[in-house]
Amino acid sequence: MNLNFPFFGKLPFAILLMASLFGCGSSNNGGDDDPGTSVPVDTTKKDTVVVTDSFAKGADVSWLTQMEAEGYKFYSQSGKQTECMALLKSMGTNAIRLRVWVNPTGGYCNKQDVLAKAERAQALGMKLMIDFHYSDTWADPGSQTVPAQWKNYNLQQLDSAVASHTEDVLGALKQKNIDVEWVQVGNETVSGMLWPLGQATGNKFSGFASLVKSGYAAVKQIYPKAKVIIHLDKGQELNHYTWMFDGLKAAGAKWDVIGMSLYPDDSNWQSYATQCLSNITTLYKRYNTPCMICEVGMSWDSSKASSLMSTLIINGKQNKACLGLFYWEPECYNNFQRYSKGAFDSTGKPTSALLTYSIY
Repeated sequence: MNLNFPFFGKLPFAILLMASLFGCGSSNNGGDDDPGTSVPVDTTKKDTVVVTDSFAKGADVSWLTQMEAEGYKFYSQSGKQTECMALLKSMGTNAIRLRVWVNPTGGYCNKQDVLAKAERAQALGMKLMIDFHYSDTWADPGSQTVPAQWKNYNLQQLDSAVASHTEDVLGALKQKNIDVEWVQVGNETVSGMLWPLGQATGNKFSGFASLVKSGYAAVKQIYPKAKVIIHLDKGQELNHYTWMFDGLKAAGAKWDVIGMSLYPDDSNWQSYATQCLSNITTLYKRYNTPCMICEVGMSWDSSKASSLMSTLIINGKQNKACLGLFYWEPECYNNFQRYSKGAFDSTGKPTSALLTYSIY
């Protein structure tokens, strides 16, 4: 589908607006030519940021407690050290996403670590997304490893384990009176999860669909109003989604939101953005289901990252099918965990990619 997104025709104006707001004048070759550098935060307008905006302008900060333990600090443009979530909120972020691992080495992203971060987000009035990986480590398109404690389970036992783990974590959050807006049942499950029994291949979706049903029911048991997300990668590829959701629908699985990841680079960000936004509309019409960009990111020093974010936010907010987007680990800097697609610079200050939240 070739849609004409209104933002592209307004790109020069948006760039000039960002330059005027953030002081990126021609004397230092700022604006769109250098959006990866730190830009000032207008602290006089901090209280006007609408954190209750129904469109999610979120951040996955699951690494935050580990970064803090390793001595990482976060700073406003003026150089004032600031707690990371409070700094994100001051820049227009209104939602936090946190991943959950079952029994991870080191403890980060386990239930207690998630609770600690969720309490901080709740205290700031941030909406919350919980992202269940159903693994002891990363679950993504290349790896959906069964937790060590579940490795000998059959499918029925895995169904029970998914339900029990989901209810356990969400129940602990509810006991703390923490609101949960969205819950991912699996992370980037392009080929299912909990391989091999929950793997989706060809026209075989029964194992994955069974696990999704168990996770969906468990979420609703604890948080009846929370929206359940099924999340895939490559938001620019429509066939990626229609294959999966046609298969899940035929197998009787349920979901409330279709989740996407989008990781372009400088050479293809416009086509990725156009395709992703078009796919959101197409999927909404096909499944009567809204979409969320659960992960987005570009290199921290990208010259196009702020343009990508502006495009997604402006067009996303105009489309009832798009619920919002989450920058993935924006607080990551100085190659923490060898990751270079955060939205803070090498001094621990936010880049203009993240500051688009305060403009749009």
